[in-house]
Amino acid sequence: MTRVTTTWATQETTSAALGALAAEGATGALSGERGIVYLSAGRVVHAESAFTPDLGALLTRSGAVPSDGWWDAVDRGGAQHRVGHRLVDSGRLAAGALEVCHLGALFDAAYFVLAHDTRAHRFRPGAVHWLGAVRSVPVDAVVRESDRRRALLDRIHPDPAIDTVPLTRVPGAGRPGLPARRGRTLTQVDGVRTAAQIASSLACRTYHILVDLRRLAADGLVAAAPPTAPVPAPGPDPAGTGWDDPDTALLRRLRDALEAL
Repeated sequence: MTRVTTTWATQETTSAALGALAAEGATGALSGERGIVYLSAGRVVHAESAFTPDLGALLTRSGAVPSDGWWDAVDRGGAQHRVGHRLVDSGRLAAGALEVCHLGALFDAAYFVLAHDTRAHRFRPGAVHWLGAVRSVPVDAVVRESDRRRALLDRIHPDPAIDTVPLTRVPGAGRPGLPARRGRTLTQVDGVRTAAQIASSLACRTYHILVDLRRLAADGLVAAAPPTAPVPAPGPDPAGTGWDDPDTALLRRLRDALEAL
């Protein structure tokens, strides 16, 4: 009999809770302060965070999948947790391309979930993400990769606030010859956008943008923007509804509202 109902109620960190769930072969969703990790038979199948663009944004803004093709897959496959399969079966995306993009989004989101390794909030046994299974990854591989990314970013510039807060260009700082991608990232820094918003705008994986921004900060070109008002940290709301799976009807309503605009 599984013991997953007690795992999230302890003072365990998110990585420790994931390790315990992996040992139990658990299936469900573990919420942390900065995102949620989905497990199937003790392996990570998906992760999402408010600090990273979701898979749909990456696929549509990069041009890999037309926006209407993405929403058609959500409409037809969301309720059955088969959006990924729908994309492939309809011929809109090759299976290999979906897998590569999905793993990139998974590791990007997992970095934020595990970056500070705060206490796990809640585990929902049996919860399944609407995307459906694409490829599973061992928990220890996800934790190890998140640790590696954190160590690399801290070697570049040890200021984790760069990853999450709005960023601004440093007044009067020169702009030496920058690599093309880093220069393109710098043009998106406007005092309002965060790393996730810049990544979404450029249709890039968030981790690549984090590397660029940390290097720009180390060169004295970018800094955290002065706070304008207190902003609550992303996470589950007091009613306990945060990070729940969006249902297909909600996604359709959002799509219809965007199309109307």
